[in-house]
Amino acid sequence: MGCGPAPESSADKETAVKSDKAASASQRPVIYQMMTRLFGNKQSHNQAWGSVAQNGVGKFADINDKALAQIKALGANYVWYTGVPHHALVADYQAFGISLDDPDVIKGRAGSPYAVKDYYNVNPDLAEDPAKRLAEFDALIARTHAAGLKVMIDIVPNHVARKYESISKPAGVRDFGADDDTTQAYAKNNNFYYIPGQAFAVPDGVQPLGGEAHPLIDGRFDENPAKWTGNGARSAKPGADDWYETVKINFGVRPDGSYDFPALPADYADQSCQAHLAFWQDKDLPDSWHKFRDIALYWTARGVDGFRYDMAQMVPVEFWSYLNCSIKEVNPDALLLSEIYIPEQYRDYIHLGKMDYLYDKVGTYDALRAIVEGKAGTEVLPELFNGMADIHSHMLMFLENHDEQRIASPEFAGDPRKALPAMVVSSLVTGGANLLYFGQEVGEAGAGDAGFGKASRTTIFDYWGVPAHQRWMNNGAFDGGLLSKEERALRDFYRDLLNLAANEPALQGEFADLHLANQTTPGYNNQLYSFARFTEEHAMLVVANFSALDSQSVELSIPRGVIAAMGLTNGEYALTNSLGTGEVSSLHVQQGEGRVHLALAPLASVAFKLR
Repeated sequence: MGCGPAPESSADKETAVKSDKAASASQRPVIYQMMTRLFGNKQSHNQAWGSVAQNGVGKFADINDKALAQIKALGANYVWYTGVPHHALVADYQAFGISLDDPDVIKGRAGSPYAVKDYYNVNPDLAEDPAKRLAEFDALIARTHAAGLKVMIDIVPNHVARKYESISKPAGVRDFGADDDTTQAYAKNNNFYYIPGQAFAVPDGVQPLGGEAHPLIDGRFDENPAKWTGNGARSAKPGADDWYETVKINFGVRPDGSYDFPALPADYADQSCQAHLAFWQDKDLPDSWHKFRDIALYWTARGVDGFRYDMAQMVPVEFWSYLNCSIKEVNPDALLLSEIYIPEQYRDYIHLGKMDYLYDKVGTYDALRAIVEGKAGTEVLPELFNGMADIHSHMLMFLENHDEQRIASPEFAGDPRKALPAMVVSSLVTGGANLLYFGQEVGEAGAGDAGFGKASRTTIFDYWGVPAHQRWMNNGAFDGGLLSKEERALRDFYRDLLNLAANEPALQGEFADLHLANQTTPGYNNQLYSFARFTEEHAMLVVANFSALDSQSVELSIPRGVIAAMGLTNGEYALTNSLGTGEVSSLHVQQGEGRVHLALAPLASVAFKLR
């Protein structure tokens, strides 16, 4: 959609102004993701397969007022506490009424955050007093809110731990599978899928606890009949690469893929959540739908402000319509984020499923990573951003999260500075949301095999200390006292960038690509990427130099169509860089076309605010 005169030249046609106004707000979401068990851990021993006693574990209480204030100062307005729901783990908490979990179906010693055992309580590892673990998390929610931050946690509708067993569920709530007819491979109101007549068998090639002896490790797990595995594997003996620690939830999708619930009419893409709830009100819906609605509303009532949905693409869009609108009815401001990697389904999940934001992995992340690694140039970006112009404000932008390799790892960039231009583009190009993974801002490299977790990704399965993050944490002072000069400078850059991303009004407005219009500009090349962001009252020009070797000097052209859309007339306009030292320049507009002289050092970026 354009906002201004039609382009007048071929260059102008290549810089059409695009916008999706659906999610504009005074402050855009900047989400700080932490692996909660690792964030406050002060121990740095880091023994592979280490126990809590050997490697330590962070607690809710470690995330104190000082820590939260520093997260807020970094530019975040949400904290995604990863690994909070009680998941299967090896530690013995029988003294607190919690049954033992079998290491044969646990990944790592600390366990996968995505094999939830009890949706109505929190991970006992995270509490100073496991008997009061829920109260300790409530206190963290209160501290987080007092710091001016909102709280997100994971919900994992696609699968649960093989031994799901809630000891904390409210009166009247039934466990997943408690009322299933296990003689049937599929039944609408079964919570699981079954393989009648066959018992579950532990996969070959699995070595729990790295081969350490344990009373429960015997290569067996009692499950008869066997259930489908979380990734959809239908064998009673899944493979070692399957999600064998989990079982798949049945949402009324028959084994042949057909739906055992009404289809949501296509025109509901344009209708409100009230209309969606009215549609579902008199429908006979699968039991699993109601169970997950109750779970989400339980945490909403406790003060959780939003949810990150694991592998949402494996659950029908119709369920998301029902769940998300049920949440929005109680908290219209809830932030609902979907992990999804199928671009062809993005619009359905946004418009029919009522997601606020989707992962922009198979798109911006993949493209920027390729540029950083020298496998592509910036010529790939204009078509990418143009193709998602109508939904750009619904995309979550990131360069790290718990699933991805650390930027500073040799497997990615090997140097955290090499991704700074990519982070500038990722953070400022869209009006959507931004994500920062803890430790990214100080160049954590994710080195060391933790046990089940391997180098390049900070482990989510093991007890571990995160070295660069621990230097910032400084034994609980949260003041960066042990950081190197380079690490401090990196964190300062992230702070400036993320505060700009959260608060700059121009970034809530239109987007105009400037890259294509400058392909014939002397000095401009495919190591540079440039664009404009603007509203009626605010404007910003962003240029990033992806080259780690070459400085760039260029007279950047701003086409007539963009100048007109920004409401500028002939003259000179002062520019101030909102990143770094605040250097100044000027925009010269003559005969309706703009020019800005730029001199960029290797890996440098500017975000020029027009004044």
